[in-house]
Amino acid sequence: MKITAVDTFLVDVPLLKPVSPYQSRYISSSTTGALLIRIETDAGITGWGETPQRLSFQNATSFTGVEANYFRPILLGKDPTDISALYADWGMEEPYLQSLVEMACWDILGKQSGQPLHRLLGGLYREEVEVTCCMGIRGPEEAAAISKHYVDLGFSTLKTKAGRSPEEDLAMVRAIRESVGDKLNLRIDPNMGYTPEVALQLARDLEPYELQYFEQPMHKDLLQESADIRQQTRTPLALNESVTTMEHVRKILELNAADYLLPDTYQCGGIWAVKLVGEVAASAKVPCIFHCSHDLGLRTATMLHMAASSPNFPLANDCTYYSLENDIITERFEINVGRIKVPKKPGLGVDIDEAMLKRYLVKGSV
Repeated sequence: MKITAVDTFLVDVPLLKPVSPYQSRYISSSTTGALLIRIETDAGITGWGETPQRLSFQNATSFTGVEANYFRPILLGKDPTDISALYADWGMEEPYLQSLVEMACWDILGKQSGQPLHRLLGGLYREEVEVTCCMGIRGPEEAAAISKHYVDLGFSTLKTKAGRSPEEDLAMVRAIRESVGDKLNLRIDPNMGYTPEVALQLARDLEPYELQYFEQPMHKDLLQESADIRQQTRTPLALNESVTTMEHVRKILELNAADYLLPDTYQCGGIWAVKLVGEVAASAKVPCIFHCSHDLGLRTATMLHMAASSPNFPLANDCTYYSLENDIITERFEINVGRIKVPKKPGLGVDIDEAMLKRYLVKGSV
């Protein structure tokens, strides 16, 4: 099988309340942007991939459809089922671009073999995958109301953005706990917003509120400092931005720098890389959670297949899918009491809705 055509599409789908506007310490967002790739083959099989499109990503280049020419010299004539060659030989400059292509290749391999992705990744371990509800930085009254809304919808886990100030974070956490008590497992994510000294004090101040974890409070390279904080507080620590290469993952585990890891395809370089992170973390008895970056249907499908086939993804995985105005796949995923059923069709198990793709295409991107 050989790749015969490559096209890319930049799309932007509005977010609905209460997720929108989604305020992190960096930006406020009211849409989910994604770069999609379509890879066609001489066997008549087409694969699709998705990667986040956010200008705030470090070292990320802004891509639009006309930059499909970037991929064509690398991919045309290659066998898309030689996925190991993508990691070894194809020379992608950015992990998030490599993950885009690799996802489409897995989609093709699954369709060629007639198997859903979770079968290729080890088989079905769980039929449904639990997901979080998410919230940007909000004032105490809004945070209280939104958390109650999520409890009413049947979610069991809430993740909030944080990181602008410890006082703001504590007020938000306090309001959530006063509103819903222990009905929601609670995670907060400062996105590397604090110094080690501030992060340690905040972790201590958060102890009475029994967070499920405190995610990436400091810069991604401060692994020893993360290990030190773990020794000085009862608040569990999770790392996301630090989870990139296997070298980094090994160092995190060697230092005992995290209670949980949050790998993602665009940071690690693809689906297989996330699978390896999960397995290596399992050997150190460190659970993983699949990270979300406001995903459309293709990346959501990937999360479902990974969590379904990997015992070491036991907790609710990050998700904002329920907040999309619509999606670019033909059959939207349904979330029932905080859970999504795993796709069973070959490949990613989803089909592109050409009308929705056209509707949400960013003007001038093809």
